[in-house]
Amino acid sequence: MIKPPIVQPTDEVTTVGKVFTTPLVVKGKSWFPIAQVLAWPIMAWVAKKRRPERSWLQSLGVGALTMPVVLGSEWGHNLAHAAAAHIVGKPMDAIRVIGGMPLLVYYDINDETVTPRQHIMRSLGGPVFNILVLPIALLFRQRTDPDSVGRDIANTAVATNAFLPAVGLLPIPGIDGGPILKWSLVEKGHTQPEADLTVRKVDGVLGALLLAAGIVFLKKRRWFIGGLLLQLAAYALSIALGFLREQE
Repeated sequence: MIKPPIVQPTDEVTTVGKVFTTPLVVKGKSWFPIAQVLAWPIMAWVAKKRRPERSWLQSLGVGALTMPVVLGSEWGHNLAHAAAAHIVGKPMDAIRVIGGMPLLVYYDINDETVTPRQHIMRSLGGPVFNILVLPIALLFRQRTDPDSVGRDIANTAVATNAFLPAVGLLPIPGIDGGPILKWSLVEKGHTQPEADLTVRKVDGVLGALLLAAGIVFLKKRRWFIGGLLLQLAAYALSIALGFLREQE
C-alpha cells in the first residue's frame, strides 16, 4: 500500500488481540484515539448545521452518537478485509491501531504465494461490507422522523457506507480498487509490471477527470467534495507520473 511504513517485521509492537488469525497490534502510544477526539466536534458541527436551532450542547450529544457510526463503518470495512483474507487462507500480516483507527499491514503486497484471485477477494472484503450495510441504513432512514436524532444517525450511516465503497473502488493503488484492477489483469495473463503500467495509465485518465470534477465543485462552493476530489486527483496523477509507487 502507498503509505509510510505502518509496522515492519522487526518492530517492537504489543499484540492486544487477534482478528480471526491476524494480530491486532499497537506500537508505543500511537494508538491514542485522536480520530475519535477530532471526529466528535466535526460531527457536532454537522449536527448544528443541519438544525441550527439546536444548542451546541445538544449538537455535541448528537455528534457523540454519529461519530461512532462514521468510525465504526471504517472499522467494519477493515475488519471485513481481515475476514476475507482469513476466508481465502491468506491472512494479512497485522492490523495496527494508529490514532484509534485500524490500518492493514501487508509486508509484501506482491507476495507470490497469494494468487491473483486471492488478492482480489481480500481487496473486495471492505467494500462488500459497506455495500451490505447500506440498504439497512436506507431502511432505517425511511423509518425515522426527519427531525429526529435517529434521522441524523441514519443519514450518517447512509453517507458513510455509500462513500467508503465509492471512493475505495476507484482504481488507485493503495485503496481497494487499485489491487482489484491490477490482479484482475494478472489473472488474465498480464505480467505484474504490465499490470502496474496499465494501472498507471488508467490513473492518468482518472486523475484528469477527478481534477476537472473537483474544479467544478469548488466553483459551486461545494468545498468538501471539491477538496476531496482534488486530493484524489493529485493522488491518481502522482501514481500515473511515477511519483508514488506501491512498493519499491
